[in-house]
Amino acid sequence: MTFKSDIEIAQESTPLHIQEIAKHAGIDEGYVEQYGNYKAKIDLKLLSDREGEPDGKLILVTAITPTPAGEGKTTTSVGLSDGLHALGKNVVLALREPSLGPVFGVKGGAAGGGYAQVVPMEDINLHFTGDFHAIGAANNLLAALLDNHIQQGNALGIDPKAVVWRRCIDMNDRQLRNVVDGLGGAANGSPREDGFDITVASEIMAVFCLASSITDLKERIGRIIVAYTFDGAPVTAADLKAQGAMTALLKDALKPNLVQTLEHTPAFVHGGPFANIAHGCNSVVATRMALKISDYCVTEAGFGADLGAEKFLDIKCRMAGLVPSAVVVVATVRALKMHGGHAKDQLAQEDLEALERGLPNLLQHVANMTEVYKLPVVVAINAFPADTEAELRLVEEKCRELGVNVALSEVWEKGGAGGIALAEEVVRLCEQPSTFEYSYETRGTTITEKIEAIAKRVYHADAVELVGNAPAQLTQLEKIGFSEVPVCMAKTQYSFSDDPAKLGAPKGFRVTVRNLKVSAGAGFIVALTGEIMTMPGLPKVPAAEKIDTDATGKISGLF
Repeated sequence: MTFKSDIEIAQESTPLHIQEIAKHAGIDEGYVEQYGNYKAKIDLKLLSDREGEPDGKLILVTAITPTPAGEGKTTTSVGLSDGLHALGKNVVLALREPSLGPVFGVKGGAAGGGYAQVVPMEDINLHFTGDFHAIGAANNLLAALLDNHIQQGNALGIDPKAVVWRRCIDMNDRQLRNVVDGLGGAANGSPREDGFDITVASEIMAVFCLASSITDLKERIGRIIVAYTFDGAPVTAADLKAQGAMTALLKDALKPNLVQTLEHTPAFVHGGPFANIAHGCNSVVATRMALKISDYCVTEAGFGADLGAEKFLDIKCRMAGLVPSAVVVVATVRALKMHGGHAKDQLAQEDLEALERGLPNLLQHVANMTEVYKLPVVVAINAFPADTEAELRLVEEKCRELGVNVALSEVWEKGGAGGIALAEEVVRLCEQPSTFEYSYETRGTTITEKIEAIAKRVYHADAVELVGNAPAQLTQLEKIGFSEVPVCMAKTQYSFSDDPAKLGAPKGFRVTVRNLKVSAGAGFIVALTGEIMTMPGLPKVPAAEKIDTDATGKISGLF
């Protein structure tokens, strides 16, 4: 059997005009700012005009710990939305925008797959409406103003060795991780060590995604700490008078982007921080807008539930006052067998023993959602042709022991029709009572206690160890008043632990925190664990090598 590629399926589809999608979503054309025929930005005035109206149900899609076998979280999110749509429900999808780094690197695009995609997928995976360019420009404007201040006399007394603001670019480029700039003599700046992060790891991205309005965006930007003085006092973007110009660069980007699925379900695709080095959720304004115009909003959080879901629940929901009605944990039999030690090139073979060894990974994620966060959960098994009845039955039996149902998801092959069983279970769960709780409280707890709560309750670690610069950074952060903010863990996505080689549900490990930094604008502390980096590199054979464009402008090889 010959399968079409994702891009071939997307290019053969017939999308509706974006005004039709807006009309279907109940958005008056006066709020719609078109970017061509198939994408648009929606004016933030819609939110203020709908203030006081009830919200729909919020559904979070998360997943097991990722493996090279794939899990299909975005595909499941799209298919679930189409499944709800097929049931006659008023539903809006809310996803993150893909970063160019993975698109040209190893992961590929992030617009779903098969017959469960958002379109126009080429635009979404590439420049889209220019949001990431605006975020990068705002980030680098702040860097330029900072270095210019030092060059022009340094009235604030900034210590050049205590500059913590880095430049950014939305590309995997290890060459830029650590640089020395300002070379070439006094007229060309002050030489200092510097570096680049990928745009999705920038604090501007986090601020952008957590801001509730333009005013809130500007205030958050003003609070960003960029450096410290020779006396150890923090220097902010407001001290540099940067927040106004930076907000001017971001004001249009802050408007959510409206697109559609292959089955014409309305979808907001907006914002895109990575979940392994940032908080991994789409924008608050897009989620709130989706909740105001629908009965069901389906959203996802990046990577496994220990990263994306934890940050969605402990950071985004806490800051935005959101309460999920149900959680979908996506898994594949193939990935669970890999967690059980099965070789990647043998995944088509039935192996109940490997599956049973790998199942604790899924069960631990599920238990975290039900027992730590007290939320109703359904497990979605993203189906593959090689899955056997015995394997699927084993997964179902183990999940039911935890009081959680399993739904087979066939959305990659069948679109919304393959997601109806999952959609029906989600609708049922949304009516179930729940007592949502965070994994830790921010007030009355220290930074260390919050890190330990995440490590022990969510990762199931034995202990946390602060090494290298972290102890001194901890003292400084407590001294300048950041003890009672949430914590954003920067950790490998490939394991519950901070060691990517530890698959399944490892026990008897310690989490090592080597750096702590404050994202004062975003409103959280970032704890960097293990060997995590904020600027990824390209693989030996980058995906970019397979992407091409013909004489008509038609793109091929994009996932």
